[in-house]
Amino acid sequence: MSEMAQWLARVAEELDLPDEVADGVTGPVLDLVRDVAHGVSRPSGPLTAYLVGVAAGAAAARGEGARPDAATVVSQTAAATARVRGLVAAQGGETSGA
Repeated sequence: MSEMAQWLARVAEELDLPDEVADGVTGPVLDLVRDVAHGVSRPSGPLTAYLVGVAAGAAAARGEGARPDAATVVSQTAAATARVRGLVAAQGGETSGA
């Protein structure tokens, strides 16, 4: 298993996601990030991927076409980000804390 696959499996576990989620989206999301980063701007790539993930999660949770509550998305993002930063720190990496 590659380092990326191992990392994504740890993140999926930490965020209570099935392993199949990371397995199923890795290629398409990396392709999307590459295309946006080269076609629009580099910082737009990961942020676009994040917004696609929010939209997919909202559609799965509330039904196709429903809009998520912005405050809830921001709050849940902060909580999930903190959990993943904990994993980064446990692996010996540095985080900005932002």
